[in-house]
Amino acid sequence: MPIRPARDEDFDAITAITNHYITTTSIHFAYEPLPVAELRALWKPRFPWLVTEENGVVLGYAKAGTWRDRKAYDWTVETGIYLAPDARGKGLGKPLYVALLDELTARGFHSVVAGITLPNDPSIRLHEQLGFTACGVVQEAGWKLGAWHAVGFWQKFLRAAGSSPPAATL
Repeated sequence: MPIRPARDEDFDAITAITNHYITTTSIHFAYEPLPVAELRALWKPRFPWLVTEENGVVLGYAKAGTWRDRKAYDWTVETGIYLAPDARGKGLGKPLYVALLDELTARGFHSVVAGITLPNDPSIRLHEQLGFTACGVVQEAGWKLGAWHAVGFWQKFLRAAGSSPPAATL
C-alpha cells in the first residue's frame, strides 16, 4: 500500500479512524469524538504525519508530536499509529511505522516514545519488533469504559544513545 505524507484533505478520514478508537476502545483516552479541526490543529510541519491508502482511501495513519513541552525535550517525540478497523491485521502497521521512524531519523530526532494502553499485545509486539524497549508503566493512568487502565511506555533510540544533537540545531 502506498505511504505518503498526510494532506489537509486526509483529515476527515484521520478523524473518523481516531474517533472509532475513542468511542469503542480504551486505546485512546479521549471520551468524546474529536472534530476534524482539532486533529488538524495538532498537525505541525516539524513532525511527520503519514498515511497509508488504497485506491485513494486512507486506511491508517502514523504521527509524531511533542512528547513534553520543555526545550530540552525537543529531540524526543511521541508517536501514535491508528488503522481503520477493517484494515487491522493486514500487515499495514509495520511498514507505516517504519516509514515514520525513517522520517524522524532523517529529521534528526534522537528518541521516540510510545504510550500503549495495557493490555495490548499486538501493539507491544509491533513496537518490540521495531526495536522499542519497555521503559515503564504508569498504573491506573486513565479511567475509561468503567475501568482503570495502565499505560506502558516504550522507547526507541534513532541515533546512538548518548550522542549529541546535530550541531546545526544546537
